[in-house]
Amino acid sequence: MNKFKNYLTSMSFLFIISGLLAGGFDNEGMKNIAFILATFVAGVPIAIKAYQSIRMRAFSIELLVTIAVIGAIFIQEYIEAAVVTFLFLFGDFLEVRTLAKTRSSLKELVDMAPQEAIVIRNGAQITVSVEEVEIGERVVIQSGAKIPVDGRIVSGHAFINEAAVTGEAIPARKNKNDRVFSGTIVDNGFIEITAEKVGEDTTFSRIIELVEEAQESKTKTEKFLNTFSHYYTPAAVALAIIVFAMTRDLHVAITFLVIACPGALVIGAPVSTVAGIGNGAKHGVLVKGGEVMENLSKVDTLVFDKTGTLTKGSPEVTDIRLFQTFEENELLRLVAQAEGISEHHLGQAMIKEAKSRHLPVTKGPEEGVVVKGHGIRAKVDGRRLVIGNRKLMKNEKVELANEISQYAEERELGGNTAVFVAVEDQIIAVISIADQIREDAAIALSEMRKNGVENIIMLTGDNRYTAELVATQLGIDEFYAELLPEQKVEYVKMFKDQGRIVAMAGDGINDAPAIATADVGLAMGQSGTDISMETADVVLMADKLMQFSHAYALSKATIRNMKQNTFLAVVTVFFLLIGVLFDSIHLASGMFIHEASVLIVILNGMRLIGFNHKSKMIGTKQLTGYKKQWGSSLSKCSK
Repeated sequence: MNKFKNYLTSMSFLFIISGLLAGGFDNEGMKNIAFILATFVAGVPIAIKAYQSIRMRAFSIELLVTIAVIGAIFIQEYIEAAVVTFLFLFGDFLEVRTLAKTRSSLKELVDMAPQEAIVIRNGAQITVSVEEVEIGERVVIQSGAKIPVDGRIVSGHAFINEAAVTGEAIPARKNKNDRVFSGTIVDNGFIEITAEKVGEDTTFSRIIELVEEAQESKTKTEKFLNTFSHYYTPAAVALAIIVFAMTRDLHVAITFLVIACPGALVIGAPVSTVAGIGNGAKHGVLVKGGEVMENLSKVDTLVFDKTGTLTKGSPEVTDIRLFQTFEENELLRLVAQAEGISEHHLGQAMIKEAKSRHLPVTKGPEEGVVVKGHGIRAKVDGRRLVIGNRKLMKNEKVELANEISQYAEERELGGNTAVFVAVEDQIIAVISIADQIREDAAIALSEMRKNGVENIIMLTGDNRYTAELVATQLGIDEFYAELLPEQKVEYVKMFKDQGRIVAMAGDGINDAPAIATADVGLAMGQSGTDISMETADVVLMADKLMQFSHAYALSKATIRNMKQNTFLAVVTVFFLLIGVLFDSIHLASGMFIHEASVLIVILNGMRLIGFNHKSKMIGTKQLTGYKKQWGSSLSKCSK
């Protein structure tokens, strides 16, 4: 259809040139015929759209132009009729081309999608379509090839360029048991993976789907402008009739009708939204729609979970203190097996420690229950285990001796999380676990403050000592510790009731309710669970808070750009209409200015494609300084 319209636009232009040449040779008849043919050729697709809008009982811009062109031919203004139809089609051509560029980030993603995979079947390597790969199959990826599915490395190692998923161009080293994602590229190395997610379930496919949906969604401003245009267009026809009744000049009335077309007004907001969302996708930030972008720009309060959001989410066991006669490795094996039912970072840290000691850890316990916000109860090898915090011990009526409580408090003061382990209702050990603050956390929070955030708050289920240490280092305004998931929701509701616009960032299942409650929910894409990613309005694919800072600055820039476009469109139409009434703007020149304003609005929106949050790149020296600062503060936990 676009090629057909482009062909008609070219023909119309040639007829206009022929008409001008004929006029130069004083051949009035040939001149008029050429201009009429130019009008007819360019006017056909416009008239078809106008007819379609009438059938839908809607007043479109094409209807206004069609009425105006018929009127121009009626008063024998052939050159103006030809120029108006040509400019309208040519403007449509430019809009399609430039709007396609605003969606360039999505097109780049689609082009990156892998098409084939090498799988091992019956002991042989065969190449199949990526849609044919099955869950559990072994997939071979050689150097320079795209990874076709999500999975875990079972052999080999490689440097992988994950820019398509995370927005990070620097290749990441991946070893055995590391997760890899569809659409990323093996920059150097050789790996075999076990397919865990295939087809439309892969992270890369979900990214494309989310960006497509987001770019189709509308902001409140767009919805208002669309509604406004439904009333504005018939009002313009009515005003043109009034102008004719007052001036008795059909030419002025027709010119008024063409100039009143709200083209720039209607296109201004969508182009800003599409370009902004595309920019986010290019930088590893998925903003799920124009309304989310608008809400994010208004946020004045940021609420963060601690573990996996402000911290790296990869805590490590720093100490195991036994209080009963029990073999340490045997205890760790029991704990790791029990924690097989938990997705919590602390549980995964204990499993990781057990595996590093090469302990035989099976898939899970014989029986087990996750007590949200507290820990787990489980049965392993016929023994009843309770693993968690003080509240869980109290609820399970497990007594904590003063010596044990004092030791746990000392570990917590040093920045550790103390996990109590009870076997058959007797405290056996305290396992100390420590996490590290994300390297970009401090500078990201600082930049968001500069961009308009007034309050930064941390909600965590961790102990108050560790929470206070993190809050102090990051300059967080308020923190609330030892919270259950439902308590996090209550705090978010409280902040909203205070009139704040709240964004909640988290990464775990326990964060999903609070993320859903906030005005804008944000999830960490790589370390985050599927449910938190589905619940969130914004997803950070590289798990870097600097991406959040970019998203926040981008939302401000997008809404500012949208307002600029709306202002420019309204001012242009206003001055053009004044010019028509004072007979200083005519049909062809008015249409030219009108189409120029549409193009300017689109080009202004396209500036967002190249938007780059300048401060997001952390200098090496500055980064090293943060590492030293946090390392010295948290190193206590390993002593």
